[in-house]
Amino acid sequence: MRRRCVFVVVRVGLCIFAGSAAAQEHQHPQAAASTWKWSVDGNIFVGYNYQQRLYVEPTAVESQNWLMLAGDRSGPRGRLQVIGMVSLEPFTIHDIGSPQLFQTGESYNRIPLINYQHPHDLLMGLGATYALTHAGATYIFGADLVGSPTLGPTAFMHRPSARSNPQAPLIHHYLDSTHITPGVVRAGVTHGSLTLEASAFRGLEPDEDRLNIERPWPLDSWAARVRWRRGPWDAQFSGGHLKEPEWFEPFDTTRLTASIAFDGQIGTRPLAMTLAWGENRQFNGFNGNVDGFLLEGDLRLANTSTVYGRTEVTAKELFGLHAHPKDQAHRHWFSDVTAVTAGYLRDVSITRAGRVGVGADITLYRVAPDMAPYYGSSPRSFHIFLRWRPEVAVTHVH
Repeated sequence: MRRRCVFVVVRVGLCIFAGSAAAQEHQHPQAAASTWKWSVDGNIFVGYNYQQRLYVEPTAVESQNWLMLAGDRSGPRGRLQVIGMVSLEPFTIHDIGSPQLFQTGESYNRIPLINYQHPHDLLMGLGATYALTHAGATYIFGADLVGSPTLGPTAFMHRPSARSNPQAPLIHHYLDSTHITPGVVRAGVTHGSLTLEASAFRGLEPDEDRLNIERPWPLDSWAARVRWRRGPWDAQFSGGHLKEPEWFEPFDTTRLTASIAFDGQIGTRPLAMTLAWGENRQFNGFNGNVDGFLLEGDLRLANTSTVYGRTEVTAKELFGLHAHPKDQAHRHWFSDVTAVTAGYLRDVSITRAGRVGVGADITLYRVAPDMAPYYGSSPRSFHIFLRWRPEVAVTHVH
């Protein structure tokens, strides 16, 4: 299985370089016969991560990263689009994950992660979509070996409002954690600015082996989303039923999300902002409902200067989180957390090879009184990093 995974990743990597060459050659008159249009996107952070709390101060030198190739071509009455996406985080982030105060989700060595963000799988996306136009509407059909169901807003790593921030949102697993689901079948219809779509997928989160290609069945979960897009605005409301997403909490979860995003300009300055809400409703027989709220933004002050920020208000299960048998329902102990991040990024090199920048940010936390004996009254964290991303405009697949 590992050999097959490495083979697939090598093929995707070769396609990325081939796609880049094809995209450049497409501008040459002799290459006009090609019917494929390719775009390459990515984001690579390399830096120092410091997380300060009472008694312990985890640090790491690490890299959060991903690379994506998207290609599309015309077909009978529509267009075919394919994507491949990989991440080297299994090699550039420690096995347990990236230190992050109050983060939860997934596990390591069969222990639920607390205060760590898990690495993403080597293969983060592989799928195809066909968009068929008929009678003023566009009908969308897609399937992914690894992909994103019709649940939640654009995943944080692709959101323009979060592209300069190396840290995952605390409400990632209330909002957009299904973006690397093994096994997804999708369908929808777009008319004007409105899109209605639904999907079936495997509800269980990816396992701890970050290098394998996981079984994409059974398709035991579902989601539906209504989306409105016009100009720089993008709003969505979605809901889904996830079949036992976490092995250590073997209960079904209903997830509801709503968001509105802006990706445009204020005067001549590019501005991207997202306001989002996510809620998990777990049928554990007691208090399984938990909410999270997020506001984040990215403002280009000048061609080489960007400021970004994020504010989150949520509740996290930090105490008592461990494996429970399915037949033992239990009450959860949620703790309130507020996190405020402010950061700055300065591009030091802008060439055809991409933008290289130097950045830093700091996050301040306000915690509930019950957490002070364990985390202190004013925990904080910061990052110092280098960031690379393509310079050319790209087409995202959402």
